Amino acid sequence: MWQPLKDYFSFTKKERKGIISIVFIIIIVSLLPRFFYYFTKNETVDSTEFENEIAQLKIDSSSANTSSENQGEYYNDYPPAYKKEAPVKKELFYFDPNTASETDWIRLGIRKRTAQTIQKYISKGGRFYKPEDIKKIYGLSETDAARLIPYVSILVAKKEFFKNENSFTEKKSYPNRFAVQPVEINVADTTAFIALRGIGSKLSKRIIAFREKLGGFYSVDQIAETYMLPDSTFQNIKKYLIVNSKAIKKININLATIDEMRAHPYINYNIANAIYQYRQQHGSFNSVDDIKKIMTINDKFFNKTSPYLSVQ
Repeated sequence: MWQPLKDYFSFTKKERKGIISIVFIIIIVSLLPRFFYYFTKNETVDSTEFENEIAQLKIDSSSANTSSENQGEYYNDYPPAYKKEAPVKKELFYFDPNTASETDWIRLGIRKRTAQTIQKYISKGGRFYKPEDIKKIYGLSETDAARLIPYVSILVAKKEFFKNENSFTEKKSYPNRFAVQPVEINVADTTAFIALRGIGSKLSKRIIAFREKLGGFYSVDQIAETYMLPDSTFQNIKKYLIVNSKAIKKININLATIDEMRAHPYINYNIANAIYQYRQQHGSFNSVDDIKKIMTINDKFFNKTSPYLSVQ
C-alpha cells in the first residue's frame, strides 16, 4: 500500500535541483527588504531652513491679501476678493452717499464689504455729485442702484455772490436737495416718516403701530420709545417733528374694563386691576388725580400715563 505514495513523492535529480532553486529564491526575496536599510542614504532636514521657507510663504500670502484689498480702495478700481456674506435685509430711506455711515449702507441692503469700500473712497476725498454716481460703486448691482437712486439726497454746492467793496466774492453753501417738511407725528403716514433721513419703511410702520396702541402722542420724545429706533436717528429727526396732543384718544377710567386698560402700552395688568378694584370699592373717580390714592401708582407712572386717562 505504501508503494503508490513512495512513487508519488520520489523526484528525479533534475526535479530536486529545481525545488531547491525555487526555495532559495523565495528566501532571498523575503530577506531582500531587510537589506534596503543599509543601502539607502538618510538625508537630514535642516529645520531652520524649513521654518524660513514657511515664514516666507506667510509673508507672500499677507502681501497678496494686502494688494487685493488696496485694489478695491476706490470705487472705480478693481475690487478685492469678496467672501460669501449672509443675505442683507433691505430697508429704504433718504440718504446722502457722501455722509452715510457703513451702518446706513448695510440697512439699505448693501453688503458690508461694499459699504467698507465706499467708506474708504469717501475717506480718501472721493465724492458723489449726482444720484447716478452710485452706479460706479464696484460691487453694487444695477438692480440695487436703480432701487436706491430715488432715495439719494445729495448736498449740492450752490454758488452765491455778494458785493465786497468793488469786487464780488464767491461763497459756497450746501443746502439740502430735498427740503424736509415738519412732520405732525399724530397724523403723518408712512410716506411722511420715510422722508426723514434714517427712517425706512419698517421704522415708519413701527412708529405708526406704536402711535395706534398709545392712542396718539402727547410729546415728540415718545417717538424715541419706538422699538428698534436708534437714539442717534431720533436725535437727527427730532427737530423736524411737531405734535398736536388734542387728537389723543383717552381711556375713561370710570367705565373701562381691566382688559381695555391693560391694552395700553403704559398700563400693565396689576395697575389696571388696582384701578378697577379701587373703583369698585370707592365708586367713580372725580378726577384723574384720584388714582394717586392707589398705593401701587407712583408719580412717574402718573405723569407718563395721565394724558391718556379721563373720568368722562
